[in-house]
Amino acid sequence: MFFNSIAFAIFLPIVFFLYWFVFNKTKNTQNALLIIASYYFYSCWDWRFLFLLVFSTFLDYYTGIQIEKGESEKSRKFWFWLSILVNLGFLGVFKYYNFFAASFSDLLNAAGLKSSPLLLNVILPVGISFYTFHGLSYVIDIYYKRIKAEYNFVDYSLFVSYFPLLVAGPIERATHLLPQVKIKREFNFEKAKEGIYQIIWGLVKKVVIADTCATYANAIFDHYTSMNSFSLMLGAVYFAFQIYGDFSGYSDIALGTSKLFGLDLLRNFNYPYFSRDIAEFWRRWHISLSSWFRDYLYIPLGGSKGGLWMKIRNTFIIFVVSGFWHGANWTYIAWGFINAVYFLPLLLRNSNRNNMDAIHLSWNFNSVKTIFSILSTFLITCVAWIFFRAKTITDAVLYIKGIFTNKDFGFQYLDNERYNYELLLLIGLFVLAEWNSRTKIEPLSGKKSMLKLTLAIMAIMAFGTFSDYKEFIYFQF
Repeated sequence: MFFNSIAFAIFLPIVFFLYWFVFNKTKNTQNALLIIASYYFYSCWDWRFLFLLVFSTFLDYYTGIQIEKGESEKSRKFWFWLSILVNLGFLGVFKYYNFFAASFSDLLNAAGLKSSPLLLNVILPVGISFYTFHGLSYVIDIYYKRIKAEYNFVDYSLFVSYFPLLVAGPIERATHLLPQVKIKREFNFEKAKEGIYQIIWGLVKKVVIADTCATYANAIFDHYTSMNSFSLMLGAVYFAFQIYGDFSGYSDIALGTSKLFGLDLLRNFNYPYFSRDIAEFWRRWHISLSSWFRDYLYIPLGGSKGGLWMKIRNTFIIFVVSGFWHGANWTYIAWGFINAVYFLPLLLRNSNRNNMDAIHLSWNFNSVKTIFSILSTFLITCVAWIFFRAKTITDAVLYIKGIFTNKDFGFQYLDNERYNYELLLLIGLFVLAEWNSRTKIEPLSGKKSMLKLTLAIMAIMAFGTFSDYKEFIYFQF
């Protein structure tokens, strides 16, 4: 069930009505309804994978209690590692087994040893990377005594399976969401209104910006050998806005939907394309994942407390692992490695936390410098996105090479439903709207909210692509 589908447009009002008017007596009935709705939502993808979600939920619930009740460190470690290994085992089998098997076979063939890998014919369960990380953070926090184990199975089940965040995040923490699900929610009109605004803006990002950009990005990347330099440059820019509109749009719809039920989710995006360096970009992009790797991988590895070599090592580890988290392909690993290379000069100069303040522009040299920093950060980000989007590393390298060697900077006609000029205008208006609202959660609230809301709905109706519900990119991760 897609957020931009008719099915979800029917599903959401029904759950909303039942939640506030039928199951509103206690927090237990509210939570029970949301779990039923979440399981139905997930089963719409493939009901057979519900057993994985239920098993993962029970595993971490039970091991969390055993870790807390463990009378010896040996017992606590046993249950801790049982949860870690089983969770990562499922993730490894479904998401990474074929990658490792094929890569090892290619290595043997390159060495002159004929090999035919034994591959598994399995479908990647949607959202497995997200709900696995929910459970992992919960168990890790219990083991290190940051939180207490949750004994109410219904409350814990809702934390793991809550449908707005189930298939594509944000990656929630037990410290943030569990306290909210343990109390009865009362309807708050202002919060619900904020949620509707955020849902509408998320739809603008998805169906107006992301899906329209996808039409052109796909046409260019799939036929990059016949594209001129200017088209290749546009293709990289289109994909940058496609993945941003797609993923942040999903996050906005998820956060807005959750507000309708009185629950606040972690913010996942904070206008990342206005970043002044790559470190700021990663503080603004997929915030829940970046902070997860910081807290559960980077800091345990030693963080920035060790010597220079340890800092460099840890930086490359979290970026490469982050790339690998996104998918079982060398292109994602290359993408992570490239971002680590981008980050390295900031680390060496100890300037990776320079741009922590809000962005302000005025008529002076510093503002010119700020604009240049934003544009240059966006440029190098687009280069990295080429590796993320390409099917192979070779394709990515040839794509970049074509930008410099094709030497033709005219508009090419693409056999799509819209023209380049219209799309560039849409992107320009979208950037302007976000820039003017960069200190807010989303652009529709505040002054003239009804006018902005009307314009957003008109944009969805005029430019939204609803003929086929394009899947959200991050569902595959």
